[in-house]
Order: sequence, then structure tokens, then C-alpha cells
Amino acid sequence: MAKLNRRECMQGMLAVASAAVASGTQGMPRPLAGETAKASEDKIKICLIWGDRDPHLVRLSEQLGVTHAIAGTASVLARTPRDKYSDAIARIKARYEKTGLTIAGIESHPVPAEKIKLGLPGRDEEIENYIAAIEALGEAGISMVCYDFMAGIDWYRSNLHYPGRGNCSTMSFNIQDTQKLGLTQWGRISEEQMWRNIEYFQKAVLPVAQKAGVQMALHPDDPPVHELRGIARIVISAENYRRIMNIVPSPVNGVTFEMGAFSLFGGDLRALAREFCRDNKVFYIHARNLRGTRDHFIETFQDDGQVNFGEMFQTFYDNGFRGPLRPDHDPILDGEVDVQPGYGVLGKIFAVGYIKGIMASRNIPYV
Repeated sequence: MAKLNRRECMQGMLAVASAAVASGTQGMPRPLAGETAKASEDKIKICLIWGDRDPHLVRLSEQLGVTHAIAGTASVLARTPRDKYSDAIARIKARYEKTGLTIAGIESHPVPAEKIKLGLPGRDEEIENYIAAIEALGEAGISMVCYDFMAGIDWYRSNLHYPGRGNCSTMSFNIQDTQKLGLTQWGRISEEQMWRNIEYFQKAVLPVAQKAGVQMALHPDDPPVHELRGIARIVISAENYRRIMNIVPSPVNGVTFEMGAFSLFGGDLRALAREFCRDNKVFYIHARNLRGTRDHFIETFQDDGQVNFGEMFQTFYDNGFRGPLRPDHDPILDGEVDVQPGYGVLGKIFAVGYIKGIMASRNIPYV
């Protein structure tokens, strides 16, 4: 369990208690009315991934004091002709801005990309779509894409309703459970093939992203195991990240620092954060916590896992990170029904309050 000092604990509890009506705890950095974008450049941007079409969630974002959002475009662009991507993305951006939310980045791929990751016929068309989407995002001023290279199987848990603290519903992973499931429809895909696939993708897309001014923030494989149901995984270690960032050396070839998954890599988590921040490679942070190893772990609340949030936030800020950060994989709490595992609304409210409390206790500016 992460150890926090008394001040951090008190700040965190106070922030959680008041999160639903947050209008600025004393000492907590807040944007002033009319504050310019330039004035917020020295602050970490707390985000939520809630969509803009649910008035309840939009109101909650406002009440929590969250003004930045992570959006998705793949479902829209999948139904949009390539030459209309710019118009579609402009409409998405305008919708968010109408609700008072600023899009800080796009999460998952901006267009469907499964053939790219699997190395299947048709990937060249997906890459052409991808390039057009990146160019359109750059035109719209949306400058970050969180993407992954998990082929065939996205993030995966063997138990989506594991009983957590207070009998909340959280998630867990045990590699022994997956070994009973056999291969997927794609059979075996080797590590060598996955390296060829990501190189093919990066050499086509990264030069375009650099020209468009769009940071490509690669998410780790989750779980970061060497193989899942016969499909190799390669975004599973600091060493592999370094190799990937050198396929196409570029200022836009970087990292989504998923704190929980990165903690499963082993080694010194803070040292890795310092290294990647000093190299200007951390474009986005997922603030998630867990307990265990890469082969067997349990998701937890942000205050109840093996990652020390206070130390990590301080390390990120001291080493120059000023980008978007959002809580991820939050438990489902009592009274919530029909909620996607990992995306409980009450858990998100807890997480935002806790994150703000930690940052406030350390005088880390945020917006």
C-alpha cells in the first residue's frame, strides 16, 4: 500500500468530501474567470474521459472543477469519408467547447486500427485513414493521441467483478486463468511479427504526426505480459519503450505513463518517470493504482495500491510534466448499476478529489 504523510491524507479526504461541489478549496490552485490558455500552461491538466452528450456527466465535470476532457473519434470517423475527417473533428471539438470542456487529447486510436496491429491485409488503408485523421487533429489544434499496440485483445482482466475494499466491484488479472482459454481466432502472432508491425506503423505515421504537431503517446500493454492467448505483447518494459521510441526518433514519439501498468515493469518507478520526463517523452498520464505482479494483480482505489501518488506527482511535476492526467479503472461503488467495469462514476469522483488533494498538499499547480 502506498504510504502518504499525514498532510497528504488529510488533504485527500477533504478533497473527496467536497468534490461534488468543488469550487476551490483554500490553497488549491484554481483557474480564475477569464484565465487565458497561456496562464494554465504551467499546470497539470486533470481530465475525465466522460463524453459530452450526457448532461449529467457534463454537470458533474463542472461541479468537480474539471475543465479538460479526453475524447474519442474512432466511432465517428469509422462512418465518415476520409475527406470529411476535418469537418467531423471540428464538430466534435465544438460540441465539447459548448459544454465548457477543452479537449486535451484523443484516446484510443483516432480511427479503427486493428488490421495495423495484427499486420493483416487492409492495414495500408487503415494507415491512410490514420494519416488523414492525424492531419485533421492537427488542424483542429488537438495535439495528443493516446494509442496502444495491443493486437487482437485490448486491455484485459480475467475477473471484471472482483470484490475490493468495502465489497466494491473492482477488477483483477491472473495469467493462469487466461491459459485455460486457448488461442484467439488469429492464432499465434510472434514477438518478431509484432515488432515488424509497429515499425511499419510508426514509419508511416510518425513523420506525419510530427509535421502536424500531434504527440503520439503510446499506452503500455495491459497487462504487460509477454504473451496473451498466443499473441505476443511488446509494450511491456522500459527497455522496449526505449526501443520503440528509437524506431522513428521524433519529438512526438512518446509515452502514456500508465502508473499502474508501469509499476508492474519492476525497477524504480520514479527513476523511470524522471528519465522519460527529462527526455520530454511523457505526454499523458493515467493515474491508476493496483497491487501485485504483472502475472497476478488486483485493481485498487488510488489510495490503496502499491504506487505512491504523492511521490509520483511530485516527480512528474519537478521534471517538467504539464500535460493531461486522468484517473483510470475506478471501482464501481455501492448503488451503481449497469456500469462498465473500471468506469464507475462514484469511483471517478473519489479519484478526482484524491488527486486534487495530493496535488494541493504539495503545491503542484493544476487546472
